[in-house]
Amino acid sequence: MPVNPPGAPTLSGDLLTIHRMLESPTLIRRRLRTIADMRFVADRILTQRLRSSGGAVLYDVSEPIINSRPVEAVAPGSEYPRAVTAEGVAALAAVTKWGQSTRLTDEKIKRQRMPGDELDRVLRKVVNTIVSKVDAVALAAVASAVTATVDADTYGGAWNAGTPQILRAIEVAKAAISDLDMGYEPDTILMSSSTYAIVASDEKVAALRRRETTDNPIYGGQIETIAGLVVVEAPAARLPTNDVWILDSRQLGGMADEANVDPGYTVDEMAVQVQSKRIAEADAWDVWGRRITVPVVMEPGAATRIVDTID
Repeated sequence: MPVNPPGAPTLSGDLLTIHRMLESPTLIRRRLRTIADMRFVADRILTQRLRSSGGAVLYDVSEPIINSRPVEAVAPGSEYPRAVTAEGVAALAAVTKWGQSTRLTDEKIKRQRMPGDELDRVLRKVVNTIVSKVDAVALAAVASAVTATVDADTYGGAWNAGTPQILRAIEVAKAAISDLDMGYEPDTILMSSSTYAIVASDEKVAALRRRETTDNPIYGGQIETIAGLVVVEAPAARLPTNDVWILDSRQLGGMADEANVDPGYTVDEMAVQVQSKRIAEADAWDVWGRRITVPVVMEPGAATRIVDTID
């Protein structure tokens, strides 16, 4: 029987690997890439990438795609009539730093069977919190800029009651955007997760889909496209209203991120910057993340929303 008490546990093997990872921005970036559930809705509907300068971004709103002077017949030997290129309304938006910090103790790392799981959990929560905030800000900006609507009541009523004409309402909304003759081509439909559940289980929509195929939602639980639009779903809490949005993601707008990364930070394709710091006196690590960005809606006419979809 041993007389002396056992020694304190030491950091070795997998535990030492995790601590080395927390010291390396490159390894943290690789870890972030393995967390597949963290994606910004904002970046899927505002796909243009702008860069800020001096903490702000300058952009044009609703730049016309045609000149005000019409083309004319040109006689042989004559000069072409000259037109002044029309420009949009200049606007300026300041970037905001959205971030959060959390603490990861040595005890939490050591008490996990897989030490890396605790690091993944911390990274996931920090980044998901940033995603949630940035998405809410971006979607609120879209909601304030986009004023065009299509009323679901005109096409069978609410989608969760009566006899809704879901596909017709979507096609009418697409046509309303295209008929502006501004070169918009709707390619995305955004809705809440609860509305998506109604669309995916609607009997009329199901009857129009191919049967006995693995892309049917009865097998995979997903509708990737409808009426030629890529389906994007988001938690209802992030959406300013529980409407359905039809939009041209290539022209609606973009996210203006501050391009320069400060020392010690690592950044991945999600534009989230992460850093960690050893707090020796607390036997812990501080892990924090941020995104320095602002949503920019450049073409409000490139989107419309279907209202009254839910009673």
